[in-house]
Amino acid sequence: MSSLKSRAGGFPAIGLFCPRPAPTSEPCLQATWRKVGRTRLFCRVLMQTCLQHLYQAADLLQLDYVRDTCSSYMAMSVECTTCVHLYKFADVFSLDIVLKRCRQWICRHFAKVSSSEEFCSLSVDQLTEIISHDELDVEEETRVWEAVVRWVQHSREDRLHHLPSILPHIRFNLLTSDDMAAILDHPLVREDPGRFVIRNVVKETSNLPRRVGMGSLEMALLFNTKTNKILFMNPRAGKYVNCSYDPVSLPPGALAITATSNNDIYILAKEPEVDDHLYVLEYNHADNTWDQACTSPVYRPDKNLSLLNENFLFEVDKILYHVYVIDTRNSTLVQIRKYNWCTDQWQECSPLQCGTRHNNLLTVSCGPHIYFLTNTEMHRYDPNQDCWCRRTPPQTIPEFCTAAALGTEIFVLDACCYTFMSYDTELDCWQTQGDLDYHVGHYNNHLPRLFVLENQLYVWVEIQDAVTDTPEGALILVYDRSADTCWRDLEATVPTVNDMLCGSLCPAARMYLPWLHGKGMGK
Repeated sequence: MSSLKSRAGGFPAIGLFCPRPAPTSEPCLQATWRKVGRTRLFCRVLMQTCLQHLYQAADLLQLDYVRDTCSSYMAMSVECTTCVHLYKFADVFSLDIVLKRCRQWICRHFAKVSSSEEFCSLSVDQLTEIISHDELDVEEETRVWEAVVRWVQHSREDRLHHLPSILPHIRFNLLTSDDMAAILDHPLVREDPGRFVIRNVVKETSNLPRRVGMGSLEMALLFNTKTNKILFMNPRAGKYVNCSYDPVSLPPGALAITATSNNDIYILAKEPEVDDHLYVLEYNHADNTWDQACTSPVYRPDKNLSLLNENFLFEVDKILYHVYVIDTRNSTLVQIRKYNWCTDQWQECSPLQCGTRHNNLLTVSCGPHIYFLTNTEMHRYDPNQDCWCRRTPPQTIPEFCTAAALGTEIFVLDACCYTFMSYDTELDCWQTQGDLDYHVGHYNNHLPRLFVLENQLYVWVEIQDAVTDTPEGALILVYDRSADTCWRDLEATVPTVNDMLCGSLCPAARMYLPWLHGKGMGK
């Protein structure tokens, strides 16, 4: 029992229940919760106090089910503000599932996490364990050195003697000669009594591999749901990689795909054995596989599947939203659910009821809002206020095909590439841009997809032979307002995807090329 107590010694005293909040009036409490967001506030209080206390109690009492449940919830609550604290907690109690999740998060967001005050509270062993990983998402090794400097200077007298044991984990072979000279001239190295030992460590030749961030590239994703293949592409870099996935881990017939600001990729898929259930899969970058992200299923809004028109998946302000559209005989219903990572539950948001039926529609996120648009109706959803407001529709695009958001603008293209328009979300106005007819007008069966890479708008267009109706190739055009037609043909050799693309949107995320196991093209 004494060993169990010592394990909990570095954390707050064990309590089976959450601390009772201070008394306050009901109106004041409601106003406070509206300002900070009820879900986020509740989750942080729960995860940072009660849950860890509950785990410690369960550990002492050897309640395996409670421990496992707490571990699962802690793993789901990992984010930039919690990853270091949970990492330290998991290290004390040897929670492998939480440790792995925290380590992945810290590595993928190393620049942000290492700049936090919490990062400086790591022990020397925890610090060296983190910076020794290949998975650090840093573009330059100097970022690792700077993180070490911040950690040492946080408590210089107590930590300076650890520097010789930390430095071998920095990959000096990845530094330029100027960076090496700057490190050797740094006060921590120059003034320390053991500087000669440190200098020898720095000068030692290392053959350690490059970090993940040094070989990563932002790539757009085209998902063929019929073949279970995803084309990862970056036209500017000339990189195209086709990856096939096991139908067991990624069932055919996915309904929506999205990429978040943290480069997490999610797919909304059908539950193989339950018709009215959907579930969310998350892309595992390191293994190039798909894992279930949410244990809670997404219930179809209506079991009459013929009424369900479209599914969309978005991230807005770190929250995942599922937008689904139901067509009835006389109207269109747009419903939204948001996912609460802490409770593993989908929560209903305010729906939108359109007075007329819309067979052709798009939904796209731009900034902090989600937009639902048809040719004659357009509405904006505000997640903070949980409400819809009417906006100006385009009126001149009867057949939407694809859309993409860049900055404060939304770009929309029709299926035949005849009409290309932009919408200014701040001014609430539409503007007709140059069409693609000059580049693709003599081809049949266009299948355009707009996408944004590195703050540049592109369009991917698949073309087919007019006689045989077979894929002939694909074009990628880059948007250029200064060009006569607003588009420039990259004249690149692009692999075809054929039909059955997942959704009307084409997400993009940073990918580590060595982890993509597929048939590659390009440089």
